[in-house]
Amino acid sequence: MTGPADAVRPSWGTPQSARRLLLASTLDHVLPSISRVAGAMGLRIGTAPGLLDVVDDEGGGRRIDRLLQRLARELTAAETEAVRVTTDPPGDGVALATRLLTAPTLAVELARRGVTVEMGLLTEAELWPVYQPIMSLTSGGMVGHEALLRGRVDGREVGGGDLFFLAERAGWLRRLDRLAREVAISHAAGWLGGADLYVNSNPAAISRPSVCLASTERAVHDSGIDPRQLVFEVVASHAVTDREHLLSVLEHHRSLGWRIALDDVHVGWSSLALVSVVRPDVLKLSKTLVARLHEPGPQAIARALAELAHVQGGLVVAEGIENEQMADRARAIGADLGQGWLFGRPVRPEPEAEPELVLA
Repeated sequence: MTGPADAVRPSWGTPQSARRLLLASTLDHVLPSISRVAGAMGLRIGTAPGLLDVVDDEGGGRRIDRLLQRLARELTAAETEAVRVTTDPPGDGVALATRLLTAPTLAVELARRGVTVEMGLLTEAELWPVYQPIMSLTSGGMVGHEALLRGRVDGREVGGGDLFFLAERAGWLRRLDRLAREVAISHAAGWLGGADLYVNSNPAAISRPSVCLASTERAVHDSGIDPRQLVFEVVASHAVTDREHLLSVLEHHRSLGWRIALDDVHVGWSSLALVSVVRPDVLKLSKTLVARLHEPGPQAIARALAELAHVQGGLVVAEGIENEQMADRARAIGADLGQGWLFGRPVRPEPEAEPELVLA
């Protein structure tokens, strides 16, 4: 079985075998530990304060590959995060300094090489978006679709959560987040009509909004979708990590006419404070919270969240609705919209004419 005909397979630039490693760390014990392992394997060692130079004189990089595999087993996760590594460093001083400044951690290098995680799921997967309907709880009409990323490798479908987990481990979160945003938009252009399009995005993947979102802005323009139909979802747990950065990203979204949804809002009175700060255009109550609406505590919190969202001029979506009873409970606490298997599972629509996707 193969993936959809319009699936994309991006190039991730996975590392090749290396003949030399230059490692740096501020932890006193880590580099000596690596040096002992490398020396026992017959690799040539050079040292300087805070630096370790490891060279495979036999060439081909096979012993360096084996060294990395041993380090993945023998070092802790905290230790691999505390080491920076550059492979086959250039001899020119300026080029070397530039390489060192942008060097990944050893944890990232191991992930990209598939040593610590199953990177084949990401590097070999064909990727495409699917869409789940969002329905009005009053009229019953369809008002929007949430785009979700899917992949296929070796005939097996892989969910977006696994793909993003691997991308973050390998330092490719920004690249995958951008790709997911833009395929969601471009693949919806042929069939969306006047419905809203909900697109997931992680603020951590956006360093400077005017730069990082420029290609997404072009994708919206090229698709012909009205910017006011775009609703960018930010997961509540992501929203609490760097509040100032988050607000700058959301301000840029709104300057382009895009709306904001605060996604996966859980049980907890702290959620009220988060909603007050973010002031989302759409508040999405999490599946966990919606599943507990029969309990007095979660019901009271959900009702308070819905009231606050409405006071701020926003809409409320109840996620994870699987039956009419859950839909009735969501209506009772003030939810405007519903999403879940009762209304439809994520599917890949068949547009009249698919736009051609060109990846940079």
